[in-house]
Amino acid sequence: MTFAIAFVLVVLVGVLVALAATRVPADAVLTGGLVVLLAAPVPADGGWRLGVLGVNEGFAGFSNPALLTVGVLFVVAAGLRETGAVDWLAAVLFGRPRSERGALLRMMVPVAGISAFLNNTPLVAMLIPAVQDWAKRLNLAPSRLLMPLSFAAILGGTCTLIGTSTNLVVAGLVGADARLQPLAMFDIAWVGVPAALVCIGFLVLFGPRLLPDRRLGSAALADTREYTLSLVVPQGSSLAGRTVDEAGLRNLPGCFLIEVERAGEVIAPVGPEQVLREGDQLLFAGVVDSIRDLVRARGLEVATDQVFKLDAPRYKRRLYEVVVAPTSALTSGTIRETQFRNRFHGAVIAVARNGERVRGRIGDIEVRGGDLLLVEADPTFGDRARAVQDFLLVRSLKDSTPRQHGRAPLAITILLAMVGLAAAGIYPMLVAAALAALLMVGTRCCSMSEARRSIDWSVLVVIGASLGIGAAMEKTGAGRLIAETMLGTVGSTPWLALAGVYAVTAVLTSLVTNAAAVALTFPIAQATAQSLGVDFTPFVIAIMMGGSASFATPIGYQTNLMVYGPGNYTFGDFFRVGGLVNLLAGLCTVLLTPLAFPFYRG
Repeated sequence: MTFAIAFVLVVLVGVLVALAATRVPADAVLTGGLVVLLAAPVPADGGWRLGVLGVNEGFAGFSNPALLTVGVLFVVAAGLRETGAVDWLAAVLFGRPRSERGALLRMMVPVAGISAFLNNTPLVAMLIPAVQDWAKRLNLAPSRLLMPLSFAAILGGTCTLIGTSTNLVVAGLVGADARLQPLAMFDIAWVGVPAALVCIGFLVLFGPRLLPDRRLGSAALADTREYTLSLVVPQGSSLAGRTVDEAGLRNLPGCFLIEVERAGEVIAPVGPEQVLREGDQLLFAGVVDSIRDLVRARGLEVATDQVFKLDAPRYKRRLYEVVVAPTSALTSGTIRETQFRNRFHGAVIAVARNGERVRGRIGDIEVRGGDLLLVEADPTFGDRARAVQDFLLVRSLKDSTPRQHGRAPLAITILLAMVGLAAAGIYPMLVAAALAALLMVGTRCCSMSEARRSIDWSVLVVIGASLGIGAAMEKTGAGRLIAETMLGTVGSTPWLALAGVYAVTAVLTSLVTNAAAVALTFPIAQATAQSLGVDFTPFVIAIMMGGSASFATPIGYQTNLMVYGPGNYTFGDFFRVGGLVNLLAGLCTVLLTPLAFPFYRG
């Protein structure tokens, strides 16, 4: 073992310990590890040089197509989110299960099925906001569903030759060797499908006990102050003719439907079987985050027509929360009489008053000092409101841009075109995703500012830094040393050798890129099969499964990294839950592969 290999392994162990045992963010830990590899002195040619890697080698990961693809997909996902397309997709795919286990089953099965034929990275990027909103409706923490979302996408990818890029890399290595029989589209399905079913069944049964329950703290949800909001079922609404329960307006988190006003008649209390009709006016009471979600809901419109009289287009507006000062001129009459819209170029859509339920139409409500008003306005409203003495507090609500539901079909068309162009090989995934992102902004499915805000830079830093550390393992030979050492301990039994190949590939996948892991393992596994005098095909399947089925660390696969932040996970969460899934997938691989592809062919 050379000094460079030992040094890289020490840094790697330090990074893994820091990720598992501390609360230091993953991007900081991995960047720190990469900087050490770039800066530390190591012996070379009888002397010393600075860095295991050169600057270009260390930072090459930040220009890697995989990293750039993930960054661009955040913009595509923003377009789907801002048009409400993800809400529609979630409703179609997931429905309204009655239990957490039912939610896991309803989500994981379709995601795995789609992922078998589509690239799982854009699939997860698209579904993360949908699953977050769905979790809120089910009163579940996002951490209960986002990790299973990533795992389902990974498991689905192990079912076909085109399911993941890793499978295609292995197929390419097989095709390059004239002595080996090329792989067919569904060869891996004999192992991948049963492994996916077993792992999904395990997560459905035991996930509620194993998955962390980390609800992202929200001051708004903890606030006991309730807004009162009136919404109307407009002409042509998709909710007309549905019951309150079917419309998803029952058991809303932090919000409830008080009454329905229909042709001057008030229906209260509102039962779950009450059928909604066009023109119905619905009165809700709830905390600010829940009210914000209702304003963005498909099939409902704010009852006051003031929002349609504002100059700024809706896709440029956002919601503001303001506290009326006791000395404000607004306290001299109703909202309509004080001409709020003309004075501040914003429309009041909801009112909260010290726990008191404020009834009546928005324009007829008399404003009092201390009232909380929820205002829809353009981005310059905050500056205008702070420049006067009418408000004690002005706060912009995050992610409060009204949804552009009319553009949802366009956003979905752009998404399907992106997937089709990449699947047909017309464009690489990066180019197809970049074109889709450009169209999302160009067609105003999302604004440029929303596109910028949507990019999770910490995820991109983690990917780039981990690729740099993986490059150090490849350059020094540390990865090959790990593979040879592990495979050298498995003995001369084909079954143990197969288990060793899976384990080596899975471990390397958690440390370097998937493509590098399978490329390192492939020739060693081929030599092992030849020395044992057995067919190499079972080992090929094990390499594909081990290279794709990476669950034990957030840095092991791109989709794990994408849910890491939104789910508020720790490194230990993935090790505890994903480690068990890895063991199950490995057990299925080792047991089933020799049955489908015997070691000895007659």
